[in-house]
Amino acid sequence: MPTAAGAPTPAQLSAIVALVESARPVSDELGGRFAEHGRELALVGGPVRDALLGRPSHDIDLTTDAVPQRVLELVDGWAESVWTVGIDFGTVGLRKKNLQLEITTYRSESYSPKSRKPEVAYGTEIEDDLLRRDFTVNAMAVRLPMGEFVDPFGGLADLRAGVLRTPGRPEDSFSDDPLRIMRAVRFAAQLGFELAPEVAEAARDMADRLGIVSAERVRDELTKLLLSPDPRRGLGLMVDLGIAPYVLPELPKLRLEIDEHHRHKDVYEHSLTVLDQAIELEGARGHGPDLVLRLAALLHDVGKPKTRAFEGAGRVTFHHHEVVGASMTRKRLTALRFPKDVVSDVSSLVALHLRFHGYGKGEWTDSAVRRYARDAGPLLERLHILTRADCTTRNRRKAAALARSYDDIEKRIAVLAEQEELDRIRPDLDGNEIQEILGVKPGPEIGKAYRYLLELRLENGPMEKDAATEALRAWAAEHLS
Repeated sequence: MPTAAGAPTPAQLSAIVALVESARPVSDELGGRFAEHGRELALVGGPVRDALLGRPSHDIDLTTDAVPQRVLELVDGWAESVWTVGIDFGTVGLRKKNLQLEITTYRSESYSPKSRKPEVAYGTEIEDDLLRRDFTVNAMAVRLPMGEFVDPFGGLADLRAGVLRTPGRPEDSFSDDPLRIMRAVRFAAQLGFELAPEVAEAARDMADRLGIVSAERVRDELTKLLLSPDPRRGLGLMVDLGIAPYVLPELPKLRLEIDEHHRHKDVYEHSLTVLDQAIELEGARGHGPDLVLRLAALLHDVGKPKTRAFEGAGRVTFHHHEVVGASMTRKRLTALRFPKDVVSDVSSLVALHLRFHGYGKGEWTDSAVRRYARDAGPLLERLHILTRADCTTRNRRKAAALARSYDDIEKRIAVLAEQEELDRIRPDLDGNEIQEILGVKPGPEIGKAYRYLLELRLENGPMEKDAATEALRAWAAEHLS
């Protein structure tokens, strides 16, 4: 039942047909199975939206008037496997012929003022189910098996206009599920859409409601936003609408006041530009969207507000902001429940992002280059990208000089890596050999000797075993009683 706001174009009708075709055997077999038992079944939400936009979608989301227990009965003997993790929220998952799908009972859900979990009530009409969805562009459906397009709230018209609007009042929608405030800015970044004025206003007025949403759900939306084609758009909306203080409070604090006597870069704009440039380099170097890199680009200067100091002649300094920033990054990402490896990698990149600026005109010794590569470890390629992206100067000569210097250090690392397999640097003697040469048992002395030999290797490159043995004995005579 397309609305008067606009029926599907021939191309969009073809997209709907293609969507139904791609969902076989769901569209025919399962749709027919539900219909035979007097139950409705429809493709809904993201897959319908993406089909109309000509975007690929790997999800198959379905909605039905059958309650979960009835869904289980109807798919019994048809589905190859079934899971009920989300059954308390009306969702049954199943697999059939390499298709993974979720069937959710028509429902309405809302949050009480202090609850982190929604209260779910089942419905009987698809229009009521679509009304409770987040945005009109996600409130379109295709009935199965006949393929009838259902759009009671003008989602197609909003899709064409590139506008995010809620099916009902945005205040009601955001009150029902405050995470939709984050979804609004995420879809803006993901789809390139504008927020309808009333949606933006409600998001601004109700941003504090995000406080009742679990950190894990907020993290997932932030992740999708950062991995979108235009995260800057979504992050800008988060700051402008007052959402960021409840998700990433360090971001708006980067907007440092700049007066005529203390000139320095706008750290907020600089950080967003670094993110943009990191994304560009990410693609140019053949990498896909990288969450760790993008978080590091966004947060690399997060320590500057806390370390800003004013010195003579209008000079502004941010001493050790990389150290402070790494600590702040670790704390924030941990609070957002990011995985430990993500927290560790991002905070390490923040801590390392200034190291290259000591390189100058290539004065580093080979040992300094080895240490740079060793300290970066598996993050070296990301550090290359982050460091290059961190150059936002408008001075072309300065930018070109920095690029040449980094070209030089990358070439030197490549040469050394080829010669010495930098990513697997080890001392020239292992722990067992150290024990045998020194005649000592396992203990702290072995660790000290190992670290000495590692530094020797970094300083001089590979050594013959006899030379390493002689150096070890000389060190032990001086340092071990």
